[in-house]
Amino acid sequence: MDGNTILLATVGDPVAQVQTPARMPELFAARGINATWVPLHVTAANLPLVPAMLRGIGNFRGCSITVPHKMAMLTLVDRATPRARLSAGVNLVRREADGSLTGDMVDGLGFVAGLADAGHSVRGKSAWLVGAGGAGAAIAAALCEAGVAWLGVQDVDPSRARAVADRLSPHFPAIRIMAVDAAPAAPDFAINATPLGLRPTDPLPFAIDGLPATAVVCDIIMKPAITPLLHAAEARRLTIHPGAPMLTAQMPLYLEFFGL
Repeated sequence: MDGNTILLATVGDPVAQVQTPARMPELFAARGINATWVPLHVTAANLPLVPAMLRGIGNFRGCSITVPHKMAMLTLVDRATPRARLSAGVNLVRREADGSLTGDMVDGLGFVAGLADAGHSVRGKSAWLVGAGGAGAAIAAALCEAGVAWLGVQDVDPSRARAVADRLSPHFPAIRIMAVDAAPAAPDFAINATPLGLRPTDPLPFAIDGLPATAVVCDIIMKPAITPLLHAAEARRLTIHPGAPMLTAQMPLYLEFFGL
């Protein structure tokens, strides 16, 4: 690290679970990029300080945004990509040369690409998505862009699930998109996009007993690598898909977005 080092960060509350700061240095080294990536523990009350920090520090290129700030950060950037607006949140913020801030959302792209890399296509399939926060909303949009036939969105706050469905439906009229309050009969994909599973004491985000034997159970949590939900699914001999591939698929997108 020297005076030319580009600074990047992950902003969240908590940040003990984030994987990007540990994984990016190897990628930087392989590509000869003089940059470093650090975790920043920022509460909701202090989130407005992050844009001020980015605007004021010339060698701070930007940051990724994790729970629970993705939706709130959309209101703090100067501009957002159409993808971010459709997702109603951002997970990347870049400082431009003039000090203005641009936001993008690639969580959903990473999730769908991670599934594809594991051999799972969502085209023409049904998906039950539990969690309509920042990551969940982005995943919902990406699933629609990838051609799901049916999408049910569920959230502890039903109004958030309805908001996602209402926002996406006009853009994807050929897809059945709806807010649900329970598991559909036989989803092809059952996806946890909530924070439940970060702590050992968390309950399961949803029950798996009624899922068909062909269902793929997905979790976007990356630490622990195999969450209690995925352990329970494995015990029922269901196919599982962990959170790590979602980040792996996003890392090239991070470099592109930050111009590295």
